[in-house]
Amino acid sequence: MTKNLWTRDELLIALNLYYKFPYGQFHTNNPVIIEVAEKLQRTPSALVMKLCNFGSLDPRHQLRGVQGLKGISKADREIWREFEDNWTELALESEEKLQVLLGVINEQQEDFTRLDFSEKIKTETEAIRKVRIGQNFFRKTILALYNYRCCITGNPIPLLLTASHILPWSQFPEQRLNPHNGLCLARTHDTAFDRGLISFDEDLRLIIGHEIEKKAQDQGSETLELNFIKYRGKTLNVPDRFSPDLDFLNYHRYHIFQG
Repeated sequence: MTKNLWTRDELLIALNLYYKFPYGQFHTNNPVIIEVAEKLQRTPSALVMKLCNFGSLDPRHQLRGVQGLKGISKADREIWREFEDNWTELALESEEKLQVLLGVINEQQEDFTRLDFSEKIKTETEAIRKVRIGQNFFRKTILALYNYRCCITGNPIPLLLTASHILPWSQFPEQRLNPHNGLCLARTHDTAFDRGLISFDEDLRLIIGHEIEKKAQDQGSETLELNFIKYRGKTLNVPDRFSPDLDFLNYHRYHIFQG
């Protein structure tokens, strides 16, 4: 059942899983690892070993003293470098390959693109499909990195969490799928961050904009107090991997935040 050499597609799928799971979930009892390994015709232990190999290449783990396995291949290094250098293309490609492997994208969906539509409709349909696939990768990756908790409040309910973009999605397409451009925020805080009502200072502490401050003072709003004011100055919970890019946060603070 095991094979020696990993293909590029298999490495992309494995690296996709590496980004989506906390390090502590790299084990043979993980149901997703079991399913993917079976589809790849490999053992769960072989897939776990590959994920741990990627850990050896991850500078975030190296800084923490986490050691991956030593059996890193040239192909492992190349696909890691390729992914890090081109998040937009590789994240999308890896997510597509994973969804095809798991049957999420099936033959009927693929046939849809071959129907006799106009080229414009085909192009728009394909663009929408890719956006959805990319958003799926980004959301799962960001929520997993932050252990499914809001980085401000600690809210642990996934349905109430959003994978927020630090640099605006519409203005920076090249950073849309970069985990360094993401924060896990509760929905209320995501909206406030997106509209510039809150931000973070150079020490990653929450700063509150004038509008929230004023209304909290003028109206004595318990809602604003509980959701925002009580967290003023709190340092955001930084994940072990893919911490938010400080330059991205600086951009948000100087160009989006309405202090």
